[in-house]
Amino acid sequence: MAPKPRQPCYVLGVGMTKFIKPRGKVDYTELGFEAGVKAMLDAQITYDDVEQGIACYCYGDSTCGQRVFYQFGMTGIPIYNVNNNCSTGSTGLAMARDLISHGGADCIMVVGFEKMMPGSLQSFFNDRENPTGTTGKMMAATRGVTNAPGAAQLFGNAGREYMERFGATAEDFGEIARINHAHSVNNPYSQFQDVYTLDQVMASTKIHEPLTKLQCCPTSDGGAAAVLVSQEFLDARPHLKQQAVLIAGQCLATDSPSLFSKSAIDLMGRAMTQQATKVAMGEAGVAPSDFSVCELHDCFSANEMITIDALGLSELGKAHEMVRSGDITYGGKIVINPSGGLISKGHPLGATGIAQCAELVWHLRGWANNRGVPHTKWALQHNLGLGGAVVVTVYRRADGKEAPVVDSATVGQVNKLGYNPAVEAKGFTAAQVKAVRSKDKSSDWALQDTLQKVEARF
Repeated sequence: MAPKPRQPCYVLGVGMTKFIKPRGKVDYTELGFEAGVKAMLDAQITYDDVEQGIACYCYGDSTCGQRVFYQFGMTGIPIYNVNNNCSTGSTGLAMARDLISHGGADCIMVVGFEKMMPGSLQSFFNDRENPTGTTGKMMAATRGVTNAPGAAQLFGNAGREYMERFGATAEDFGEIARINHAHSVNNPYSQFQDVYTLDQVMASTKIHEPLTKLQCCPTSDGGAAAVLVSQEFLDARPHLKQQAVLIAGQCLATDSPSLFSKSAIDLMGRAMTQQATKVAMGEAGVAPSDFSVCELHDCFSANEMITIDALGLSELGKAHEMVRSGDITYGGKIVINPSGGLISKGHPLGATGIAQCAELVWHLRGWANNRGVPHTKWALQHNLGLGGAVVVTVYRRADGKEAPVVDSATVGQVNKLGYNPAVEAKGFTAAQVKAVRSKDKSSDWALQDTLQKVEARF
């Protein structure tokens, strides 16, 4: 089927919580509420402007989305609950963009949240087939099974194949983690903000060759939200055009038969990443060399390595050469994961893709002034979920210009919040919450004591 013409779709507002260790102390209702309020404040809208809601989470009962969104108001709008493994958040963004671009709505809020269990990812439905069961069987048949966590085995095996085929070393994967940890110190929302030497990364607990503990993302609790709008909605608010970021190209793709080619790299969804990249960059009219900043799915350092290849940021089999030459950090060809990536920032599944979006929006606005990349005009996002789905997104400013560098005092004046959310993780007041909740259809019963709990954390 030939692609149908799309109307422009913009990210107008973003907001997120600090990502934290999953200790059961903060509920998903609080995480989603905090992120959603921040996104609406950032977009300078109220919940009455929101025509549809999309809730993104993996762990939780059905209609958790309504439980979160009803706290903003009970306006009767459609609310969708999305679960697409680790790509859940960006799947919600892709859904919202499709709806807006084809005339289905003018303003949609996407809220991702996750309250996770400590430790490695778990399956909770053991009386039925696991959706990644065929992937696990292929791994067992080709590489065997160890006592390491399943995801670490899958991605670690992809790293091993990369070493066998292209000559990368274990230290190359360690260097990726070292860089991401170094980036995290400038991100106030990052779960971890610790700097390590390469020797420390390599000396941390071995998980599954070549991966050590400091090369693996942690499980996390967290929330993130984004407000997406149409051209008509933005045109009615010309004073907000300087902060609007265009989704210039985007593709949600799933696996091809090559998933089961017996290659450990193919088993991690290389083909769908390549397909999504081709479509998204083609729609935006850009090439890999046009990007100066990228947020990609580094659940493990091995996945960052193979994804650099799959996105076309390096020649096939030469991602490790980029790593060695310093071309994935400041002063190199492209800054990958300036947020610290999943490895440092954390990985609350439903929020991850939207947090990546927020990071890149802040860069394109020029608000990420403590970690900005000079001459940023285009930004690239990659969010992967085994099972499988991947979303690749290309962003640019609404005016098409390079991102400026905006000082935090100016940001605080423009956004009317008095601070810069890209570099400070602050809260909000009860008055600000009242300003964004529905004027006539708010329910204090639906809100319960969420506001008090969120305020107590601030």
